[in-house]
Amino acid sequence: MRIDPDQRDDATQHYIERMNRAVDYVMQHLESNIKLDDVAAAAHISPFHFHRIFKALFGETLNQFIKRVRLERSLKLLAHNKSKNLTHIATASGFNSLSDFSRSFKQRYGVAPRDFDLQDLKDQRREELQTAMYGPDHRHQLGRLPVNENPDGFVVTMREIPPRTVAYIRVLRPYEPGRVDGAAERLMAWAAPLGYADNQWLGYMWEDADIVAMEDCRYDVAVEVPDLVPTGEIGRYEFPAMTVAEIELRGPIELEMRAIDYLYGTWLPASKYAPADLPAFEAWIGRPFAHGFTHFELHAQIPVARAR
Repeated sequence: MRIDPDQRDDATQHYIERMNRAVDYVMQHLESNIKLDDVAAAAHISPFHFHRIFKALFGETLNQFIKRVRLERSLKLLAHNKSKNLTHIATASGFNSLSDFSRSFKQRYGVAPRDFDLQDLKDQRREELQTAMYGPDHRHQLGRLPVNENPDGFVVTMREIPPRTVAYIRVLRPYEPGRVDGAAERLMAWAAPLGYADNQWLGYMWEDADIVAMEDCRYDVAVEVPDLVPTGEIGRYEFPAMTVAEIELRGPIELEMRAIDYLYGTWLPASKYAPADLPAFEAWIGRPFAHGFTHFELHAQIPVARAR
C-alpha cells in the first residue's frame, strides 16, 4: 500500500502528522546513532507498525531513508567544504567511520568519494529541473549562472536571525504543478483565523536540488508562529538562531535561480563562510504568491557558519 499525501481524509492526515515528526527527528539527529525505537517514539507510533507506514508514505524504509539523506549531506559537504577532509565529512554526515562512509558511498554512486564527478551530477540535476519547469524554447532561462558573473548586480547582506518556531506543510514532489501553492493556500486558511497570516512566511527545501533527484526533494511551506502544537498535515519545527547571507529579490523564478547560483558558486567560495547544516530559505516579503506565479518578492537566504 502507498499512502497518497494529497488525501485529505482524517486517517491519512493522522499518518502524515506522525511521519513528519519522524522525519524531523531524523534530520535533527542525523549525526547520531538513530534507533528505530526513538524515531517511532517521536512519531507516537509503535515500532511494530512504524516500518509499514513510513514505507507506504515515502516509498523507502527508514534505514534506506537515513542512509540516502546522509549520503546526500556528504555530497553537499563535498561541494562546499573547502578542506575536502573526508573524515570530517563522514562524521558530519552521520557515518561511524571513514571506511563506513566510503563503502556506502561507493555502493550508491559506483565510485569512491574522491573520484566522484560532482559537477557532472549537478549539471544533470539542473537539466532535469529545466526540463520539468520549462519547454524546450525557454529552458535556457534556468541555465546556470557562470562563476564570477553577476549581471543582476546582486548584493549580499549578512543577517543574524533569532530562534524561531514555524508551522509548516511538507510538500512531496514539490516541482509538480499546484503542489506548493496548494499547500500555501491550505496553510493560509489555517493561519488567517488565528491572526498569523501576516507573520513571516518561509519556504525551504531540505535537500539541495543541485544534487538530489527531484522525486526525493521535500519542500516546506511555513509561517512563523508562537509556541503552539498544530495537528494533521500542519507540523511544527523549531529553528535555532542562525547567520544567513541573503539577497533581496523582486522578479521571476529565473532571477531567484541566478541568485542561488551566485551565492553558492561565487560569493560563498570567496567568503570566510561555509553552509550551515540548515536548509536554504525563501523568506517572503509579505504573503507567499501575493504577486501570482511569475513575479516573486522575497529574500533568498543561505544559513552559514565560519569555514573550518
